[in-house]
Amino acid sequence: MESAPSQTDFLVIGAGVAGLRAAVELAAAGTVLVLAKREVTDSNTQWAQGGIAAALSDEDEISLHLQDTLEAGDGLCNPQAAKVLVEDAPERIDELIQWGTEFDRQGTKLTFGREGAHSRNRILHAHGDSTGREILRALYAKSQTLKNISVREFEFSANLIVQNGRVCGVHLINEKGEQQQQTTASAVLLATGGMGQIYRNTTNPAVATGDGVAMAFRAGAEVSDMEFIQFHPTALYLKSAPRFLLSEALRGEGAYLRNIELDRFMPKYHPMGELAPRDVVARAIVHELEVSRVKDPLVYLDLTHLDADYIKKRFPRIYSTCMQLNIDITADLIPIRPAAHYAMGGVRTDLEGRCTLPGLYAAGEAAATGVHGANRLASNSLLEGLVFGARAGKTMRDELRHAPAGSSEPNRAVSNGPIDTATEAVIGELQDLMWQDVGIVRSGPRLKAAIEQLSRIAPRMAHPQTRRAHEAQNIHAVSLLVARSALAREESRGAHYRTDFPAHDDVKFLKHSIIQGDTIRFA
Repeated sequence: MESAPSQTDFLVIGAGVAGLRAAVELAAAGTVLVLAKREVTDSNTQWAQGGIAAALSDEDEISLHLQDTLEAGDGLCNPQAAKVLVEDAPERIDELIQWGTEFDRQGTKLTFGREGAHSRNRILHAHGDSTGREILRALYAKSQTLKNISVREFEFSANLIVQNGRVCGVHLINEKGEQQQQTTASAVLLATGGMGQIYRNTTNPAVATGDGVAMAFRAGAEVSDMEFIQFHPTALYLKSAPRFLLSEALRGEGAYLRNIELDRFMPKYHPMGELAPRDVVARAIVHELEVSRVKDPLVYLDLTHLDADYIKKRFPRIYSTCMQLNIDITADLIPIRPAAHYAMGGVRTDLEGRCTLPGLYAAGEAAATGVHGANRLASNSLLEGLVFGARAGKTMRDELRHAPAGSSEPNRAVSNGPIDTATEAVIGELQDLMWQDVGIVRSGPRLKAAIEQLSRIAPRMAHPQTRRAHEAQNIHAVSLLVARSALAREESRGAHYRTDFPAHDDVKFLKHSIIQGDTIRFA
């Protein structure tokens, strides 16, 4: 495979919904290079089951979608960002339909489902539980009709290039891992997705190692709200299998949560029962696991009272995946535990995707606009990628500057080689540490201990020599950002829960955490 071009007008790092939607917006203004570190299909977008929210049904209103988003954010949403999200939603959905996205319909009418903390049926699905995959298919097909867009797979972005205070490119490690090269651009968009791989248990794919946030932070950009990690309450829990997301839409259709004694427990934790906000459900499950007296406790998701044929048709991907693991979701109780799912925080941006470093933009899960506040409303994530990907692309296009000439710096050797057992060991160490001490339930002493341990690990991350070692360095950097932010926020809010500060403190902390270098502040 030939090397990536040394120069392009626009550089988009990440080929999920945010990156591809931005690329479509940019194509009319110049050449666009979209980089995926693995296959285009290997992203959080591909695995988004639940759907995409938009106030399009006859019974819904944009103002109600806004209200639900703000309430889920537990006081910390940026109201302007949330307003942009819900107001832009209908136009973005109409575009997807025009570009061939096949949302589920009853006859000719779109069908709408409901998920936790939504007051109306407003969730669009595609092929039952494959919404992200269908949106990604349509966006990628659209991008391939635009001659200025080039999508390259297996290009790992290692570090941003900054010249005279402006981001103007990226250092790349090619597919074989044999060398490091540079690609320069007039502007760079980070659309690198999530950071779930900082935890032992996650619904995220292996690529979600927080690369964009880590690169931006190393370059000097501000990051924000890193303490707010959403843990999905219902991930399939089998010791012999990877964690697999069991969509919130299952509970939206009426599934129950049962403890080890097979009792429904959610009604005693929240009046909305199984449809309570995700952070409430996740903590309730953790409590049920803790009070259980068995050695390896579980809770269960129960669909056995629902119509089996409907469930198979509505959730074909979940049904078939579980059947491969000898679980019939229509007849068996499904063993579950919570898993890290979504990062509300990321690289700090304005409403147009601009980061605090000139020339750098971010959109989607890698960005922090404040749109989700302290806790994301279900099915607002794909929508965020669409809305803010489009806005960032438009701004980059309107602010086009001449791309700097490619650097004459020689390529540097990088080893891909066999699996580095030492690197895998340190990644496992980081994931266990974060799960145990910076997970669903937190406390000051454990957070301090985690930060101390992360600091001791730092020297082992200093000089990555392989692509996987670069990922390990990013996992470490993002883990430390999450732990530092969690320690600084001495309250509980949304997805951030501290046993030593269990209440809100609006006087001190009705603000966003912001980290730049060694400094953390709230504003």
